[in-house]
Amino acid sequence: MVIRLAFLFCLVAGIARADSLRLIVPDGAPVVGEMIPVTVRGEYTSRIALESLTFPNAADYDWIQLARDQWRDETIDGVSVRVFERRIAVFPRHAGMLRLGPVVHRLTVIGASGARVPLDVTAPAVSFPVAPYPGPPPPLAASALVVKDELSAAPGALRDGETLVRRVTLIADGTLPHLMPVRPPMRAAWLISFTSPEQREMKPTPNGPVTTIVWEWHLRPKTGEPGVLPAVTIPWFDTETRRLRTAEIPAIPFGYASFRDDRSSEERLPAGQVALAVAALAAGAVGGIALAVAGLAARRRADLHRRVGRGLFAIRGRHALRRAAATGDAVALRRAAEIYVDERRALGLPVTGHETAQLDEALYGRSGLAPDFDTNAALAALTRHR
Repeated sequence: MVIRLAFLFCLVAGIARADSLRLIVPDGAPVVGEMIPVTVRGEYTSRIALESLTFPNAADYDWIQLARDQWRDETIDGVSVRVFERRIAVFPRHAGMLRLGPVVHRLTVIGASGARVPLDVTAPAVSFPVAPYPGPPPPLAASALVVKDELSAAPGALRDGETLVRRVTLIADGTLPHLMPVRPPMRAAWLISFTSPEQREMKPTPNGPVTTIVWEWHLRPKTGEPGVLPAVTIPWFDTETRRLRTAEIPAIPFGYASFRDDRSSEERLPAGQVALAVAALAAGAVGGIALAVAGLAARRRADLHRRVGRGLFAIRGRHALRRAAATGDAVALRRAAEIYVDERRALGLPVTGHETAQLDEALYGRSGLAPDFDTNAALAALTRHR
């Protein structure tokens, strides 16, 4: 009697475990766009000849299969069971309750008589809440985000006519290509910009998809004047720390080295500087007459040259700085300041090396140039040599 009861118990347990299918979803509070790993698990005692399972599409989510289906034998409560598992990554499209399933596994099993019999095993639907994405669109949620910025040359010291190739690569773990940001514009009035076709690719891995985007620009100054390409920020939700973070494509200075060093063969002086040059020549002529006075020693003539040069520089250099500051153009002021400091150094006048520090921070700092930047205040710092 006891043996019969034990046999019946095992038989009932086997029947209870036979041919079941369910969706396994981890606990948590996912946000829109975040990868949700889902496992479709089947436990079968029937002899399976054929099988087919399709995860259902829906307007509420995107999904991909992460790996090949797995089949293995397990012993559960003393019963040998054939286990099926399929790993899916689901990405919610909007906030609210998300419903997955039901999912049907269509089987062809071998019956007791050896005949093949169709059998559908269904996993009940599961529902769970999805929180809104905590940042601006697109909903980029990833476990890691890497930004690589590659430049073909030093952007602030290009050769005349040289084109800079800038290649930016974004690598995100746990997201899909269409959830990545669009290519940011790199445009300026002083810049010629061409773009190469964007590359977007996704590689499934057992831990989730890895998406890579490559943007490439071909950039060249129109006039060679130095400028700054501002930084580009990319907000993203870190699924590991559960915080909104920001990645950055850094700002870069941009221009021809010859323009910066005043050596460009194509550079022409503006009319105002031509007038100053004429005045300098006239003053030099007066100095030349003085040098022609008989009896002056070579040492005294060199000293006189220095004095005349310093006097002309005091008029010309400060005038150029004031004129650039009056335009409100910080880039033009920086260009005039570099010439001004170089000439002071060449004439042996005091130079601290920090004259342009305030202006450089405003132009090339992480926060970028403020709309209300005061060029007159920067001018005062430029002429302070102590």
